Formats: sequence, structure tokens, C-alpha cells
Amino acid sequence: MKRLIHFGAALVITLAGSRAAHGQAKPLPSADLVKIYDRLLKQVDRIPIYDNHSHATFPDDSDMDAMASPPDESTVMRLRDSNPEFVAAAKALFGYPYDDFRPEHAKWLIEKKKAAEAAGGTAYWDSILDKMNIETCLANRVALAPYLDPKRFHWVFFVDSFLFPFDNHNLIARNGDMAVYFPLQEKVLGRYMKQEGVTGLPADLAGYEAFVRQTLADNQKKGGVAMKFEAAYFRTLFFRDPPREKAEAIYAQFHSGGAPSGDDYRTFQDYVFRVLIEQAGKLHLPVHFHSAVGIGDYFSLQNGNPLNLENVLRDPRYKDVNFVLIHGGYPYTLDMIWLTAAKNVYTDSSLMGYYVYPSELKNILKQWVSLFPEKIMFGSDAFPFNDAVGAEETFWLAARSARTAVSAALAELVAEGAFTEEKALELARLYLHDNAAKLYGEKK
Repeated sequence: MKRLIHFGAALVITLAGSRAAHGQAKPLPSADLVKIYDRLLKQVDRIPIYDNHSHATFPDDSDMDAMASPPDESTVMRLRDSNPEFVAAAKALFGYPYDDFRPEHAKWLIEKKKAAEAAGGTAYWDSILDKMNIETCLANRVALAPYLDPKRFHWVFFVDSFLFPFDNHNLIARNGDMAVYFPLQEKVLGRYMKQEGVTGLPADLAGYEAFVRQTLADNQKKGGVAMKFEAAYFRTLFFRDPPREKAEAIYAQFHSGGAPSGDDYRTFQDYVFRVLIEQAGKLHLPVHFHSAVGIGDYFSLQNGNPLNLENVLRDPRYKDVNFVLIHGGYPYTLDMIWLTAAKNVYTDSSLMGYYVYPSELKNILKQWVSLFPEKIMFGSDAFPFNDAVGAEETFWLAARSARTAVSAALAELVAEGAFTEEKALELARLYLHDNAAKLYGEKK
């Protein structure tokens, strides 16, 4: 009996101590929130970044993307030249001596970048990564540029062009955005056909499928670590599952000429999409999707909603395919994090790092970290918006926003009693580096 009493007393003491050390999280942070944030940020700044999504490039490189910006697109406030953060970026990266981007001042910066481009070699872009403590970067490009070091920049190639092999005049006529997009998709498809020694579309669907599969395999051999869909710009992300017989009949009718009806073309696309996903699984090639707001005057938020992909992401046939939903589904960020509940679905914070300010990014990351911290990654979406505000400055803005935002999110959770500062740094490393390194098979 005494032994039972002593055991019971010890249990009470142990539980009491446990409650004292790990009590229920509070809805409001403690008074030392700012001190916790300052301590965390110092450590977070030391974490090397694995950037899951970028367009690292000089602005005149036509291989930077399989698309181009429509001429009349509107720009969010934070991406306008008037944003003083870009001046801060130029000062940090280049020692920019001015406090604005007036043309006579921006000329200094443009000439410096043009000189780096003319010099050639990989040292310039490696140095840009070094200045921001970015260890590895995935570069979304039509082809990896010779000025990008393949040890630091890993290639993600585009596959949308396989969905549009027929006469696209009806699609081009839909609006001004499509008039920009589809000629570029046709150009990429022609490039792949030349790469594979294919002259003209194959005579039957079996031949076209073989061409698609071989291109993916060859791109992987050339260094491709993932394939990318920008399909949300062209159509809905809801892909049906049509029988092969329907796709075969459509291909037979239109591979030699003629424009399919909208429904026929979509049926063919849905089938070829499934061929691409199946081949990605066989090659163990992660599949990236643009899944967020997009540029242009006619981009459909509804078509780009990541929930459209749920029937694909939850399909048992693709349980071994790793899907990465780029840009966090913004503005559908809560929907997005619940999609990552599936073991093979991931997301990143690219685009959000320069679309929204750190205070808003903090709220999104706090929600993500609180739910599935092993499924989220940093992405910059670095992109050259003009000769002055280039990929260099957007790299800097996205990285600084992410480091400060995740530090603030984690500081709030620590100050609310959710976990310790040690755990917070572990979660920061997952987001900034380790999740991506694990996904692409690299050592931490």
C-alpha cells in the first residue's frame, strides 16, 4: 500500500511538473515576444536556404520561362519601382550609392549587371546566392543557362507544351493574354521535337505518347530535378480522366491539321496530362504546379484554385508521385495546407515573399507551421521585372521577408507556449532548407 501511495504521489508531482513546463498553449503571447523574436532571427539568419522555386536569370534571356508577361498587366504595390525595399536590396547586394531608382540613378545598377552578363561564367550568380546565404536554388527555365552553376542551380523544366500540339488559333483568339502565351508554348514543343529528332507530329497517339515519355526521361538525364505545369494560365486545373480511346480518336483527327473543339481539345489534354503524371512517377520526378494568383488581365482565380487538383492528388494511382504546389495556392493558403495532409503533397511560399509584406506572410506561415511543418518549403520566385529590379533584388526581398516572417511566426508560438525555442529553430530549418533537401534527395 505504501508503495502505491508513493507511486501515486510521484505521478502527481511528475504530472504537475509536466503541466508547468508544457502547459496548454495560450491564445495571447507573453510579454517577452520581441526578445524571443530577436533571438530566433539571429539563428534563423544562419540557416542556409534551399530555394524551391526561382527564375534566376538576366532580363534579356528568353529561356527564363516558357511564358512572357502580357503587356497590360497590373502590378501589386510591393513590386513597383517605388518600393524602397528594392533600394535596400540594391544597396545590400551591390553597394548601390543612391536612395531611389530614378533613371539617371538606376543606370548605375543596370550597367553593373550588364557588365556581369557580358563577363560570362557562373561566379556572378553564385555570389548573389552567397550574399543571401542561399545554398541551393531550383531554376524554372526552358533550358539551364551556361551562366548558372549546376552545382547550385538545379533545373526544373516545363511540360505544358505537350498539352497543345494541334492548331491553337482558336485558343490564341480568346484574349490578349493567350495571344502572348500560346506561340511560346508552340515554340517549346518545337524545341522538344528537335531535341528528340521528331519531324512533325507522330502518326498516331502511341507515337506521341512515346515522344512525351522520352522527352521527360532525356530532360531528367540532362539535369532536370522536377517538371513544371503552368497550366492554370491556360485552362482549369481540374483534369478529368478520359479513356484512351477518346484521346486516340481526337489525335487521329487533328494531328495533321485542323482545330479541335474546346471540349475535344480539353479531353485530349486531360489524357496527355495523365500520361505525364504516370511517367513522372516512373522517373521519380517531382511534379510542380503553378497554383495561385497569376499575371495578366484574364487570369482566372477559379481555374487556378489548388482544390481543382484534389482528384489527382488523392488518386491512389499516383501515391508515389511527389506533387509540389508552387506559391502556396495564394490566396487559398488555408486550402493549400490541408492538401499537404497527403503524404506526397508539398507546397512553398514562393511569390508570397514579395507580393505580401512580412506581417501577412507571418500569419500564413504560422498557420502552416502549426499544421504540417514537414510539408512546407521556402521559394523565392525570383524574377527580373525590369533591367533595374531584377531577379537579384527579388531574391533578396523574398529571402529577407521569409526569414523575418518565419521568425516572427515561431516567436509568437513560443511566446504562446506551443513549444520551445529549440523546437522553433528545428521547424525553421525544415521550412528554409531540410524539407526541400529531403524531397530532392540531397544531404542536409
